[in-house]
Amino acid sequence: MTSPRVEINLGKIQANARYLVRRLGARRISVTGVTKAVCGHPDVAEAMLEGGVTGLADARIKNVVRMRQAGITCPISMIRAPLLSEMEDVINSCDTSYNTEMATILKLGAAANKQGTSHGVILTVEMGDMREGVMPEDLEDAAARVIATPGVALEGIAANFACMGNVAPTSDDIARLSGLADQVEGACGPVVDLVSGGGSANLPWALSEVSTGRVNNLRLGEAILLGTDPVTGHPITGLHTDAFTIFAEVIETSRKPRPLLTRSIAPELGMLKLVRNDDLRVRTILAVGQQDTDASGLTFPSGIVIIGATSDHTVVDTAKSAVPVGSEIKMGMKYSALMRAMSAPDVAKVVHGKQTMNGKAKDRETHPFLTLV
Repeated sequence: MTSPRVEINLGKIQANARYLVRRLGARRISVTGVTKAVCGHPDVAEAMLEGGVTGLADARIKNVVRMRQAGITCPISMIRAPLLSEMEDVINSCDTSYNTEMATILKLGAAANKQGTSHGVILTVEMGDMREGVMPEDLEDAAARVIATPGVALEGIAANFACMGNVAPTSDDIARLSGLADQVEGACGPVVDLVSGGGSANLPWALSEVSTGRVNNLRLGEAILLGTDPVTGHPITGLHTDAFTIFAEVIETSRKPRPLLTRSIAPELGMLKLVRNDDLRVRTILAVGQQDTDASGLTFPSGIVIIGATSDHTVVDTAKSAVPVGSEIKMGMKYSALMRAMSAPDVAKVVHGKQTMNGKAKDRETHPFLTLV
């Protein structure tokens, strides 16, 4: 089988989605499945939908188009502000988009009018993450302007947490967001149907006993895909953490006792180029590198430790055991490793659990832009 490759277990993705949908549903919070880390892979999207998510969201229009071309018809949101050059495609493929700039919203309205339709707008509020967002004190005015813009309809407000700042939201943060929804409706009428409180970092709050306030939606990617908390990196109880694994072939295995003394031309690249001087241990080279994945985001089997990585090679310490050339090493992935591997053209994607028309499960090997059945 092709190497390197990512193997995807659709059953575990579906189970993760189902578990979170059930737990959050008891709190009256719906789940939107975020597909950006898997480049809008249609099979992964379908597994999320089969797990009960009410819709999908992605940050790149080509991923959304990929899902639509695969026959996915559920509501899909653009969670990164649309580019002005993408207006027609966004209107064609997305039911809603998350926005902060009136210039963009006006363009969306014009494009929607041209196509004889209406596009949903969700205003993102800056709640301390310091990435994108309308400032809270400007939210009422922004909402009024959206309502007055032909071709678009205000559907709700949203916030991001732990994206730039890596700080999980508190109950006070969520209470502030709920208060902002009340303020907008006090000024503009009952126009805030959706209050999307954030993503996977919100789960400790959402699954606790505190009040959920007005928050009725979370956008979940990492929790469904990897079963981990993006702030702590710890596994989330009840979820599978091995739905995605990456395999790489061994191309060299040897002992190299002489220390390599070099000076890095680019110091920032030196972090993963440490070579140990230990003639009793085996160094194994894998045919996968930084061009294929984030080597620092790989997790190795017990007894194997990463030494370093370059663009096309990852060097690991296999203790005193020589791993045969041509064999494979199976690794887990953190979010950064998954995201890069799924977008890498030279990393095959093998899907386990896809149902064929006759009901029998069939594994498929795919390229990001080509299916090899």
